[in-house]
Amino acid sequence: MTPNVEDLIASEPHRVLQLGDTEVVLLGTAHVSRASADRVRSLIDTESFDAVAIELCESRQRAMLDPDALGRMDLFSVIRQGQAPMIAASLALGAYQQRLAEQYGIEPGAEMRAAMDGALDQGVPLALIDRDLGLTLRRTYRAVPWWQRMGLVGGLLGSVLSREKIDESEIERLKEGDMLENTFSEFAEQSEALYGTLIHERDLYMAAHLRRMAASGEHRRILAVVGAGHLAGIAEQIGQQQRPPDEILDELDQAPPKARWPKVIPWVVVGVILTGFVIGFLRNPDIGIQMIIDWVVINGGLAAVGAAIALAHPLTLLTAALAAPLTSLNPTIGVGFVAAAAEIFLRKPRVSDFARLRQDTTHARGWWHNRVSRVLLVFLLTTLGSAAGTYIGGARVFSHLFGG
Repeated sequence: MTPNVEDLIASEPHRVLQLGDTEVVLLGTAHVSRASADRVRSLIDTESFDAVAIELCESRQRAMLDPDALGRMDLFSVIRQGQAPMIAASLALGAYQQRLAEQYGIEPGAEMRAAMDGALDQGVPLALIDRDLGLTLRRTYRAVPWWQRMGLVGGLLGSVLSREKIDESEIERLKEGDMLENTFSEFAEQSEALYGTLIHERDLYMAAHLRRMAASGEHRRILAVVGAGHLAGIAEQIGQQQRPPDEILDELDQAPPKARWPKVIPWVVVGVILTGFVIGFLRNPDIGIQMIIDWVVINGGLAAVGAAIALAHPLTLLTAALAAPLTSLNPTIGVGFVAAAAEIFLRKPRVSDFARLRQDTTHARGWWHNRVSRVLLVFLLTTLGSAAGTYIGGARVFSHLFGG
């Protein structure tokens, strides 16, 4: 006797929803789970679906199908276009899953690949229903108050540096959450803004996408494979949404508006510090000279410390130390760009570094060993060091004016 859908997915979190004439089977999975991948394969092989939808966006699907794509990127262009933080964040987010995959010998996102392969084998359309990862991260960053943003960075670093072994039974419990939410679990529980962009908005997005598929009249039965952390939210939104799905998707696909004050503040800081130099020289040239010395030592020194933590080339350290005091007074260029460019020139990444990038960045040591990821660290840490140096050095400059 052929098992029915309820029998096949009885052990997996799931919902069966009716959208007009279309039945949607929502299957909740863990993104690193043998059981989930096997269940998806069995379901597609034994049940009849005329479309398969998965919790992926185009960029994540491309990374899954073409893992060597990072090896073809122009690293200098990535740095110049300000994409280094996004690349680093994407690598860090994948580290946790990859380590679990290595631990248990299963491919990250195996259930999504099983769904893709199953759709291809059955000759049915495949729909990518999740929002672009880069857009989600940008909206998250903008939504979270500035004082919590370092916590986000800490969450990412924690996912990379943690060496904790996880039992395979615990992997099944990950079905109760979501990869992004698990990475930022502490903050997702405490921050409505973080939970809203990482989880709730994506529930809205995927629900609207499924509603649009059903409304097209082209599908009678859809299998939707999603992380189980989204299962209840998607089901709830499908039942509650009243607005046209295209309207919801267009709204959630908008890049977050850029606040004006982050662009203004660096120029204000530069103006204030230069004013302090001028006042210092007018009062006493010796005070002015001491101000400049303190500014160069503090700003350049902290940028060099950042480069040293990244284990940059000695000449990169010198470049960061010399450039930071100047770039901090010119908001159009950052020391991170200068230092990263120097590191690329001095230690040109090899083909093998690009080929091993994803594998190396699953381990803390690999971030420093791989020349590509080390360039990203140089960019991030020298930028952070110079930013700290700007405010500490600025405070020191003004302490001279007030008798400090």
